[in-house]
Amino acid sequence: MTTKQQIVVSGVGGQGILFVTRLLAEAAIRRGLAVLTSETHGMAQRGGTVVSHLKVGSFSSPLIRPNMADGLLIMKPENVELHGFFLKPGGWAVVNQPEGTTCEMTRCTMDADGMAAAIGNPRAVNLIMLGFALARSPEIFCRADDIRHILAARLGGEDAMRAAAMAAFEAGYQAAPSA
Repeated sequence: MTTKQQIVVSGVGGQGILFVTRLLAEAAIRRGLAVLTSETHGMAQRGGTVVSHLKVGSFSSPLIRPNMADGLLIMKPENVELHGFFLKPGGWAVVNQPEGTTCEMTRCTMDADGMAAAIGNPRAVNLIMLGFALARSPEIFCRADDIRHILAARLGGEDAMRAAAMAAFEAGYQAAPSA
């Protein structure tokens, strides 16, 4: 079976959109899969809109067309309006919303901002959401252990940063209701 997936990651500058995309791209490479990424930035500063496209498998273009994304990770609730059109019917979505965790079929909302504040790491929304998505969406091409391995390798010499990143990822992973 050939793996082909398209994932859009959306948010604003400073939320780690590109970091999450790189983690997922490294996970694809670790699994021996072809990967393409592309990103667009709104204002070139913290707070401007950022959207990243990740394609895993045999593709010839890095951009995802409307109604073709298998999954969405949306770090800023306002971006559902901006980038929700990428999601294909039946695709999965995880959206950061302050109302708490709810899941209907393959669409989930979670209060990643609140969870990040609760663990004392307000900049960790991206890793919390990635952990949640991997626990909730078994159809994603990689597993939580792939991301754990990559985080450990990337942050190997920085014990405090690695521990904080792992704690954020695990908090999101543990918060996900079973699919």
